[in-house]
Amino acid sequence: MSAKVSMKLLAERVRRLRGWRRRGAALAAGAASVLAMPPCFVWPVLWVTLPVLVWLIDGVSLNGAASPPDLIPSPGALSDLDGRKQPRRRAHAALRWYEHPPIAAAEIGWWFGFGYFVPGLFWVGEAFLVEAETFAPLLPFAVTLLPAYLALYWGAATGLAACLWSRRLHRVLWLALTLSAAEWVRGHALSGFPWNTLGYALTYPLALMQSAAVLGIFGLALLSLMIFALPPVLWSEPTAATTARGRTACALALALVPLAVMGLAGQIRLALGPQVTVPGIKLRIVQASVPQREKWRPENQQRIFFDQLTLSATDPSGTMDGLAGVTHVIWPEAAMPFLPLDHPEARASIGRALPQGTFLITGALRAEPAPPGAPRPRRVFNSILVFGQEGSLVASYDKVHLVPFGEYLPLQPLLEAIGLRQLTRLRGGFDVGPTPRPLLNVPRLPPAAPLICYEAIFAAAVVEGSERPGLLLNVTNDGWFGDTTGPRQHLHQARVRAVEVPAALAPPPYARLGDIVFLGLWLAGAAAATFLELAQKR
Repeated sequence: MSAKVSMKLLAERVRRLRGWRRRGAALAAGAASVLAMPPCFVWPVLWVTLPVLVWLIDGVSLNGAASPPDLIPSPGALSDLDGRKQPRRRAHAALRWYEHPPIAAAEIGWWFGFGYFVPGLFWVGEAFLVEAETFAPLLPFAVTLLPAYLALYWGAATGLAACLWSRRLHRVLWLALTLSAAEWVRGHALSGFPWNTLGYALTYPLALMQSAAVLGIFGLALLSLMIFALPPVLWSEPTAATTARGRTACALALALVPLAVMGLAGQIRLALGPQVTVPGIKLRIVQASVPQREKWRPENQQRIFFDQLTLSATDPSGTMDGLAGVTHVIWPEAAMPFLPLDHPEARASIGRALPQGTFLITGALRAEPAPPGAPRPRRVFNSILVFGQEGSLVASYDKVHLVPFGEYLPLQPLLEAIGLRQLTRLRGGFDVGPTPRPLLNVPRLPPAAPLICYEAIFAAAVVEGSERPGLLLNVTNDGWFGDTTGPRQHLHQARVRAVEVPAALAPPPYARLGDIVFLGLWLAGAAAATFLELAQKR
């Protein structure tokens, strides 16, 4: 049996699935799609899983969600799906409301999305084990409700695509348009959470990642859906024997040529790009291995602080060098488990540890008096602080994109009144810093775009002002999530941000235009799909 015939049989078997088998196939295909994300990067799996999504929607849109098996074309009647013979379809009026194609397709998309987000975000549950005696009962809800919510965007996308579905190949384009739009909305709605956007499948290896500078991560999401879904669907479509060979060649070209072009262009960009460094700068990055459970206990605060000072004065070989030759020391998010600006003795210790011309850049908490009439006396910020000689404060930045349920609660007063707390357990939650995000001016360094924790995942919001940064400075504490895929995914997404906004090169299209690039690409795709739809009806 040829590979092409096998692909046709697979497509037909998937289309004929009903009930729990259809839901299970969508769930399994979504779960397998996570292998395309960091740290695995097995993106060829999408050449299987995304076509399965298309064929599942075929099964409810081309023949009716509840059509009995005898109304679905058999492998021997594959020509029916080419539009020449139309299988009998149950009248829409005879279908129950949940069997109508858009609703049935939305259910498929939700199960696919749920399968994708559960294994992709399971690491969120690790944070609930830090203080297990308090938060562990919430763990099952955290690892299921967040994926269930995010899957709603995928369900809406597939339901909308089903409204535009047809037997022609441009149905794949409609799906790519609706799903990429849903990914953009997911990244912006209700504060946004664009984690593991499908475009990240096209950001490994490094040469492929360079395409993010042109298209941005949402443009890559649209492109990835076309590259991975269209070729197998095209290959599986019924054709006359005389055109089968040409269609196979076309499918292979659609799968491989875009990847080859992107990889080659990225390699050229890497080879020709200037290797710009700032002379005279030596960084020392310190990350003390402090168990998250122990960090905020009052009896541990002094020890943790002095441990980090000791590590800062120690070179990679373990020799105490007193920061000789080091110009900047970088500590992680909330490195000091207290308010350092309120402790003169801590600032004095920092000043004694820093040689002349050396600066400490650290994540820390910062508080200031609240305005009159505020519900609490002080506003507290998750900040980056820069200390210089004698522990003087040189620069600061307050986080502008807070983590829901981690750093603040939606409807904070109401939820606190019934006893709920965010994971930081700070009553009232953190306050938001000023926007647009200002650049951080650290002596001897280029202007930096300061980012705390997951602020690095918001592509178009990394640089909000008109001035471009000379570097991205992301401090984070991923110790909340243990040795899981979460910190590795976070690191990779931060690397993609650096490709989108490099200062060493002329500003690439995405740095100049942001998500307007995605909008233009999306409108071009919608125009193409509409043209093909109208041409079909002539």
